[in-house]
Amino acid sequence: MLVTGDFLNEVKTTSYMKLSIITINYNNKLGLQKTIDSVICQTWKDYEWIIIDGGSTDGSRELIEQYQQYLAYWCSEPDKGVYHAMNKGVSKASGDYVNFMNSGDTYYDKSVLQKIDDLNSQADIISGKTVHTDSLKPLFQYNGSLLIQLYVTTISHQGAFVKKTLLNKYPYDENFKIVSDWKFWLQTIIWDL
Repeated sequence: MLVTGDFLNEVKTTSYMKLSIITINYNNKLGLQKTIDSVICQTWKDYEWIIIDGGSTDGSRELIEQYQQYLAYWCSEPDKGVYHAMNKGVSKASGDYVNFMNSGDTYYDKSVLQKIDDLNSQADIISGKTVHTDSLKPLFQYNGSLLIQLYVTTISHQGAFVKKTLLNKYPYDENFKIVSDWKFWLQTIIWDL
């Protein structure tokens, strides 16, 4: 998936944003290389990057070691699934906002992070467009409101920059294999109003 530079929340304030990028990987070395290339070419460099690898056996660990100078933290060890890995990444993050750019995901262009910083936003969730790599068509059509977006479809991790305080308050429920992100969005968008 690609994240475009067209961000939907354009609240202007004077705050400074510290960003943590978390990449989750398991036996996806080729996808991980695409993500690495996308992150390190960003023009805005004031971020910390964390890679949580689930103990891959396909050469992913060795690839991570080649790029460790770009990383604030990384590990390659078995975990209990994607949400456990995401929570592990959040526990190591020190940014005000977290973006999950998982292996195989890429930013739309080199200026996406600069555009996020330029927003100077204090919103709890900044959501951008996510498009398919091959067609550049939106993965999910934006409907003018995160609440409506969640009702109609979902919010993509790749296109969302979420305050770490929300991820600390509502960690991903590791009892679920595929719907913990929906639970998180419901808790943060609906219940935490």
